[in-house]
Formats: sequence, C-alpha cells, structure tokens
Amino acid sequence: MPKAKGKTRRQKFGYNVNRKRLNRNARRKAAPRIECSHIRHAWDHAKSVRQNLAEMGLAMDPNKAVPLRKRKVKAMEVDGDERPKELVRKPYVLSDLEAEASLPEKKGNTLSRDLIDYVRYMVENHGEDYKIWLQWTRVPKWDQLAMDGA
Repeated sequence: MPKAKGKTRRQKFGYNVNRKRLNRNARRKAAPRIECSHIRHAWDHAKSVRQNLAEMGLAMDPNKAVPLRKRKVKAMEVDGDERPKELVRKPYVLSDLEAEASLPEKKGNTLSRDLIDYVRYMVENHGEDYKIWLQWTRVPKWDQLAMDGA
C-alpha cells in the first residue's frame, strides 16, 4: 500500500528553549552517581536496580526482605511457604559494607583549639570560680551569658 501523504513540516531550531535547563534536567533523569564506592564498583549498568542489589545480597524493599509475621494463626500450614534464597554472586560488597559500618564513628563536634586552651588556662589558674572568669576581657558577651546561667 502506498504511504499516506500528510503535511510534512521542516525542522526548526527552538531558539526559545533554555538549553542550560534542558541539559540539567537530562542529567537529573540519567542514572545518578552512586555515592557508596563499594556498590558503585560492583554495579552492572546492563542490569536493573533490583537485580544488581540482589546479586550483592542487598534488598530493594526492606518490607519484602524481612516480612512481618502474621498474627493470625492458620489451621494448616504448609512448609513450602518460604521463599527460596536468592543467589549472592557478589558477597564481597556485603562484607565491605559491614566492615565499613563496624568502624568507630569519627566525632566532628569538637571545640576549637583556642577555646580548649583558654578553658584549660582558666581552670588551672582560677579553678571553677566563674566570676573571675567573667572579669577577663577575652570572653565574648554570649559566653558570659552562658556562664551566668551555669
């Protein structure tokens, strides 16, 4: 059969389209960068997210991985109710993640070195007499307010 002849329109460049926004949205829709290096190196782009995580021994949905027990007791239960275990082809990812999680957490909320030295100096010279501490001009007003309440 012959092809139906319709109106064909020539391609026109869209000058009013914001190319920067277009590229940014395309980048957002593309696969995001995986932050975890262990998972990123073991990732296979040809497979789906669920398949990749299953090969690593991770769960896509925690509700399906560890289902809640039913409170209702059935009269007859068949042993074939359990799902078969999925094959973990990349167990090193799971062991690396567990090793990283077992490391002690680094504390990041320490005081500045100057403030630590200042407080150490005050304790050595004046003990816990906070009123003498307030006579020092080095103490900012907001620290004076904090010491008044203490």
